[in-house]
Amino acid sequence: SWIRMFLVLFSFRFYAGICSALRLTVPSHTIHGIEGQPLHLTVDYNFNTTASEIQIIWLFEKPQSIPKYLLSSVNQSVVPDLEYKHKFTLIPPNASLMINPLHVTDEGNYIVKVNVHGNGTISANQKIQVTVDVPVTKPVVQIEPSSGVVEYVGNMTLTCTVGKGTRVGYQWMKNGKPMHASSSYTFSSNNDTLLIVPVMKEDIGNYSCLATNPVSAMESEIIAPTIFYGPYGLTVNSDKGLKVGEVFTVDIGEAILFDCSADSNPPNTYSWIQRADNTTHVIKYGPHLEVVSEKVAQTTVDYMCCAYNNVTGKRDETHFTVIITSVGLEKLAQKGKSLSSLAVITGISLFLILSMSLLFLWKRYRPHKGRPGADYRKAQTFSGHENAMDDFGIYEFIAFPDPAGVPTVPSQSGSGSDFGQGQDLHSTVYEVIQHIPEQQEDHQE
Repeated sequence: SWIRMFLVLFSFRFYAGICSALRLTVPSHTIHGIEGQPLHLTVDYNFNTTASEIQIIWLFEKPQSIPKYLLSSVNQSVVPDLEYKHKFTLIPPNASLMINPLHVTDEGNYIVKVNVHGNGTISANQKIQVTVDVPVTKPVVQIEPSSGVVEYVGNMTLTCTVGKGTRVGYQWMKNGKPMHASSSYTFSSNNDTLLIVPVMKEDIGNYSCLATNPVSAMESEIIAPTIFYGPYGLTVNSDKGLKVGEVFTVDIGEAILFDCSADSNPPNTYSWIQRADNTTHVIKYGPHLEVVSEKVAQTTVDYMCCAYNNVTGKRDETHFTVIITSVGLEKLAQKGKSLSSLAVITGISLFLILSMSLLFLWKRYRPHKGRPGADYRKAQTFSGHENAMDDFGIYEFIAFPDPAGVPTVPSQSGSGSDFGQGQDLHSTVYEVIQHIPEQQEDHQE
């Protein structure tokens, strides 16, 4: 009977085969199946002897239980167990087994034995472990507290859950990289919960949970926890001026814009404080401050920028000094001088041009004055000497009136005179007495 044959086969303990040439192989000794889907257990065998009969037998066993007969075949004839007639399929001489559909109860060890009868009988067997799993659904991550946490004050818990799935494993990811246990990170026994104690600014990032099992893998949506921190790294910068340490040097007349910034969540509130005459007062709120050096009475002014985080309750401040130099004043003076010189030169040029134009018009169109019937003559111009020293002396003006009362130039002029004889003028003529030094020499002689 089949029961007797089963007991005989079981008593052989399914040894790997006789040293004859029968070879029985399977792709893997562990196969993962999906619930509700068909599963094909592939088996190959070959031998190098003449065979009159080939027998294939499939058995199923669970841990700590006796194997159950599923079906068998001799050559082309298949004899199934009526209990599993519609579940298992064998198509000889192929020794592969089809399980359809696959359920969680089908999980266990499947044993295949092949007997080849010819001049003698040779046998071989293999065992395949089958697991059945339900694919995981997309996991969901929840954070507590969801409203956010202040660094170094609160803790944070992340929990990963899936709707479906068997033998689910969890892997936490931060910024796309796997996370591991540390002094701040603690994981639950099955890794579905992550505890961060204490929370720090460095814990800011994109977190996700990867849920896996032997037949599937799904990753959750990225979630970024809210962590309140700061202010850190408070600095003051400017768009102009020379900065050396915490001292800004600017020129008179320049408007300089200062920017105060610090790393913080939520953003800081900023206030600007000026110190003068040993007193301080707030001059502006906000991250920007404009200082116009022309409006500053002192040449050195002390300022302070304060940053405050109203959630963490922390504040920070930085001091800086603004030194106003005279370079700007010199630049302005040079600009004023250049403008004044240009204006003077322009005014003088215009005056000269206008004066010459008026003089030219006056000379051209002025009327000739004189007595009636009198002829107008031009006085001749006497020439000078090549040596300027020859022209040095005292000049005397002499006029000789004629009987009619009209001044007449004498017939002979003094030494050095270039006037012609008998030359008359209706105006005053000049008699030149030259070379006073020579005359002094004559008196000395």
